Amino acid sequence: GERPEMLRALQRAVHMAGKRSLGSASMKIGTHNGAFHCDEVLACYMLRQLPEYREADIIRTRDKSVLDTLDIVVDVGAEYDAARHRYDHHQRGFEHTLDGFSTKLSSAGLVYKHFGRRVLASLAGVAEDSADMDRLYRNVYKNFMEEVDAVDNGISAYPEDVQPKYKTNLALGRMVGWLNPTWDDEESDEDGRFHEAMKVAGGALSSYVASAAAGLRAREVVARAFARRADLSDCAGRVLLLDSGCPWKEYVYELEREEGLAEDQSILYVIYPDRTGGSFRVQCVAVSEGSFTSRRALPEPWRGLRDSDLDTAIPVQGGVFVHASGFIGGHRTLEGALAMVRAALTHESSP
Repeated sequence: GERPEMLRALQRAVHMAGKRSLGSASMKIGTHNGAFHCDEVLACYMLRQLPEYREADIIRTRDKSVLDTLDIVVDVGAEYDAARHRYDHHQRGFEHTLDGFSTKLSSAGLVYKHFGRRVLASLAGVAEDSADMDRLYRNVYKNFMEEVDAVDNGISAYPEDVQPKYKTNLALGRMVGWLNPTWDDEESDEDGRFHEAMKVAGGALSSYVASAAAGLRAREVVARAFARRADLSDCAGRVLLLDSGCPWKEYVYELEREEGLAEDQSILYVIYPDRTGGSFRVQCVAVSEGSFTSRRALPEPWRGLRDSDLDTAIPVQGGVFVHASGFIGGHRTLEGALAMVRAALTHESSP
């Protein structure tokens, strides 16, 4: 009944507190016991990234008299009250979303909504009140957290009459689910398994945030090149020269939109150092994100040529290659790469 459950929850709290130094006043995070899911696992992981909850005990119970004594409660209690740090989403009438999105929040999304910027600042070292944080906050929700919210709330990614061609079993939620004790496992420590799941889900979140933060640094590289594109002579402002090789495609489109470039002002080529060969790459910008069609491919007579064969066709010796489709090429020197794009800009060539 309720009293044995309450006793077990309090015993766990005393056990965990005993592991810490005497006299330390530990905060307590509450969530439900029984089978765990990705949303509350991630919610607890995110809270643990904050100074006030870094050493917090996690109390897993459904006993209201225990939950009422805890500092913060996620995914249980049928209550959403940020002022009292109660973050459940199961109650009738709950339809909260993150601003700009339509997916109903789970406990992970609720914690992200209220603490996400601080969590990201802790994980990525990005200032909370910066434009970079605004970009990172939306990026991480759109590309990581929204899926967790949708899966926990039973929201399909596509219409139900569309049958997927293969089964996607490697989603984070499934990986977390596999860590639950099996139906016939009476020996496993459920709370221990929960903490294992926190490492898996938290590791995935931390890795994604690191990748997204690296994207912000790449955007800065592209933005610098974008700002000085007019300095490249005879390029009509349609070529970017990057300081280093980095992801650039999505940021080119983004910066074009921000500046309101007309089609006849759009970026056609991006030059960047090849990180492995010491040469320079010349890559065409596609007509749109995800497209394989270049706005202006490298000239047809160059396509499929390499080394000395390519040197017979391009303005400056030292060519490395031009792909058969003309979407990318390479030159051993920056001077040669610039000569290639200048020639390509004046060449009558179809994409």
